Amino acid sequence: MAFIIALRNIETLKSRQEFSRVYNARRSLADYNLILFQAEGTGKVGFVCSRKIGNSVVRHRFVRLAREAYRLHKDEIRKDRDIIIMARENAKGQGFTAIEASFIGLLKRHSIYVEKTAE
Repeated sequence: MAFIIALRNIETLKSRQEFSRVYNARRSLADYNLILFQAEGTGKVGFVCSRKIGNSVVRHRFVRLAREAYRLHKDEIRKDRDIIIMARENAKGQGFTAIEASFIGLLKRHSIYVEKTAE
């Protein structure tokens, strides 16, 4: 039950205009599994998975994995950026560790990943 409560605290991009604003910023990088778009904003995140990836079970599995990777690392992402995480066709059969590694790698390449300091 704690997992469900934690997901409700994620601020997501909801409207078409919010997604368009991030896409139109034209700042994107890709790797084998994901494409990550970013723009200045309020720290919201959006998840996109096309029908080309697979049926609804496959698409929702990707979104669950990407959401969990975001949830675990949201404190390490700059708060002044809106991001969109888009699945590539190769993400179809990947597990959580591959999706998480791709996500962190793209955040670092975008320079929006802030390392946690030991307190």
